[in-house]
Amino acid sequence: MLGFLLRLLPFWVREPLLIVVGSVFGVRIMYLSVIERSWFAAGIGTVFLVFTAVRVHTVRQALRARRNPGPAVSADGAAADAAARPQAQPQTQAHAQAGTGPRPAPRTPEKDHNAWGQAVAAVALFGALAAALWLGPRFLPSDDNTPEPVSCSDATHEELPKAYRRTPRPVTGEELCEALNRQDLAELLETPGETVTTVSSSNNTAALTDGKVAQPEAEVGLDTYTVNVSVTYNELSTRQYVKLMKFGDEQDVRTLKVLGRPAVLSSDHTMSIQIDLGSGASGGPVGQGPLARTLSVALDRDDRGGYCEISVWSTSGALPGDEALLGIAEKVLPKISERTAR
Repeated sequence: MLGFLLRLLPFWVREPLLIVVGSVFGVRIMYLSVIERSWFAAGIGTVFLVFTAVRVHTVRQALRARRNPGPAVSADGAAADAAARPQAQPQTQAHAQAGTGPRPAPRTPEKDHNAWGQAVAAVALFGALAAALWLGPRFLPSDDNTPEPVSCSDATHEELPKAYRRTPRPVTGEELCEALNRQDLAELLETPGETVTTVSSSNNTAALTDGKVAQPEAEVGLDTYTVNVSVTYNELSTRQYVKLMKFGDEQDVRTLKVLGRPAVLSSDHTMSIQIDLGSGASGGPVGQGPLARTLSVALDRDDRGGYCEISVWSTSGALPGDEALLGIAEKVLPKISERTAR
């Protein structure tokens, strides 16, 4: 069907189109064959280029025939028209000798088709079609169903509690989420290639403080690990916090410094809560969840109170190395220190 339609086109439209199409596809396929190192693609590209060379040779022969008309060279019937012209001369001479009939009017030259104009129009038409096909996907709606990256800004904004207004330049849960939801978070957790599946943030207050201590937090979930960051604006120093750990169930406690600030690493189990939806029951009791690794860092180098906690856990119970927590802290803490430096 396509070949039939091409044969219907005039010579000076069809041939330039074939030359442009062959050259574009040939060069493109040859380029891809070099990039992908494919001999099969190189063969196809060669076929296109040879086809284009043949069409260029045909157009050159046709142009020569138009400049030097003769019966030996023709393009789509051009020589046939030249051969048919002398047939009318004997009849005209016979009528003139017999003296019958009116003298024939001088033959008007046929209008020559503007070959170059047709060629330019064909190339312009093909260029417009190629531009439409190339730029169309950028402006037309796409059918790509790939989910967009999870954003922290999707969370609903809520009014901050009074504790945040009493705290000098506190960080909010959304700001913590933005600091934690990094493109390299999966690499920091030693699980490259994973994507963020869930994010959440809140502007809570610390428990047992009657709403007087601001405690914003954010949580980012990946395929393997879940990371939680919270900041507590109380007067508890890291040194005091380590002493309290001796009375708790924390395991593998290790003190260190992070960005020049006192810090402590510890491990403890998360809580597991079962909620029964639909049956009207209140759910099961609170149980012990998987083990979590937590890094607590003071909000300033002088350790005058307040700390940031970064916790990591997984449903399988596996934990990354402590280097992952330290890497996350080095990325997140500068964002917080700008708002909470004292």
